[in-house]
Amino acid sequence: MSPLEQFEILPIFSFPFIITNASLILILGIFFLVVFYFIQNKFIPTYLQQIFELIYNTTLELTYANIGKDGKYFFSLIFVLFLFILLCNLIGMIPYSFTVTSHLIITFTLSLTIYLGFNIIGVKKHKLHFLSLLLPSGASINLIPLLVPIELVSYIFRVISLPVRLFANMMAGHTLLKVIAGFAWSMLNVNTLIFFAHFIPLILLVILVGLELGVAMIQAYVFTILTCMYINDALNLH
Repeated sequence: MSPLEQFEILPIFSFPFIITNASLILILGIFFLVVFYFIQNKFIPTYLQQIFELIYNTTLELTYANIGKDGKYFFSLIFVLFLFILLCNLIGMIPYSFTVTSHLIITFTLSLTIYLGFNIIGVKKHKLHFLSLLLPSGASINLIPLLVPIELVSYIFRVISLPVRLFANMMAGHTLLKVIAGFAWSMLNVNTLIFFAHFIPLILLVILVGLELGVAMIQAYVFTILTCMYINDALNLH
């Protein structure tokens, strides 16, 4: 079995419409968002609610620190974005589940939607002055023919670099886990002294699982903080 086989999108059932493993995880991610919101508003404080409030406060500080006073208008978006990506990343860590954020089409669609959104907001607020984003403050007029194309390419590539970073980290980490697990299983089936050495890759696998959990949280945080920075650039031109 190929280590990349775990990323294959497969149909689960097709009535009345096709539901794949990827769409099922996306539905579960949205379902858990609703459940967390319900718990936060309806139940007596629990450990789960404390985790929810920790995420809420972290996102609140992140939004205001990177967007400023206008962050109050974007907090709901940033909070849902962070929690949704985090949930999808963590669901992918469950054995025999599916990691939707390891597919570029998912992360790119999410990134493109946000990218178009804050550009529309920036153009609506600044009109043609929004184009000054392509010219760094304090730059000489003589450097405009050189700096503007560079800034334009850099600005366009934001919509590409943002999803690729998330997709590449999640895909690479899960592929490595599959390779190490397959290696340990192969050693386990050998009737020699190598059988006793299979504990080495198993220990390594446990360490890598912990590392991958950290990566899942960090990548959700990085995706969110970059989104905040891009929104701030569109709102507050230099």
